Amino acid sequence: MAVPLTETATRRTPGDRIRHWRAQRHLTQQELAIQCRISARHLSFIETGRSRPTSAMVLRICEELDVPLRDRNDILMAAGHAPAYTESSLDQPSMGSIGQALIQILDGHLPYPAVVVDRQWNMVDANAAIDQLIAGSAAELLEPPVNVLRLSLHPDGVAPRIRNLPQWRAHLFSRLDHQIRATGDPELERLREELRGYPGGIDTAPPHSLVVPLRIDIGGAVRSFFTTTTVFGTPMDITVAELAIESFFPADPETAAALGHRR
Repeated sequence: MAVPLTETATRRTPGDRIRHWRAQRHLTQQELAIQCRISARHLSFIETGRSRPTSAMVLRICEELDVPLRDRNDILMAAGHAPAYTESSLDQPSMGSIGQALIQILDGHLPYPAVVVDRQWNMVDANAAIDQLIAGSAAELLEPPVNVLRLSLHPDGVAPRIRNLPQWRAHLFSRLDHQIRATGDPELERLREELRGYPGGIDTAPPHSLVVPLRIDIGGAVRSFFTTTTVFGTPMDITVAELAIESFFPADPETAAALGHRR
């Protein structure tokens, strides 16, 4: 079971934070020590505060534990070291190549919908085709920052047009649960509790297709999509590491014909 995030937020020592992430990954000290190629005694000293880890050691342990970059910086600073990863705004000149890549991916995916989200599922950008998915949603749900999960499942959002809503809710909650386990983000926990309060039910029966589709009413006809998620490989910036591109593809010939062909 994951340690409640309200507890981890009060932890200050690097050893406490490392022990928390080791527990999140269900590893013993011996197992993690072997992966890091250090002695279990050394790791024990780090976790109990008897030894202050070097920045190289922190990064080695975090790499083995797959700790998010944001939290790696926190552990480094708790150990008295400088952060290793930048956190840049997408409008900074240094992020120009990333911004151009996002535009290329979004535009290249037309006429199918695609959206860029941050670590908390807030919309960063989208292509024009996304409008057909979110049409008719309440204006307040479209005020920035637009949370894609809230917009999808809110009764004043997309949810009334989703024809397999219980199944789609189960799919989104499964993804959100996995992300919370991986990142330990308390904001995502709060978002999950909010979403659970929305109507719609949850269908846990296995889908009758290769993937869980989104079956949604568009202009009076039901269209079916499956999604893929794209992330940047080996990011060294927190903002880049936390971006994801959700791309929608036609799940049946009728939807493909209705949307037209990609350029």
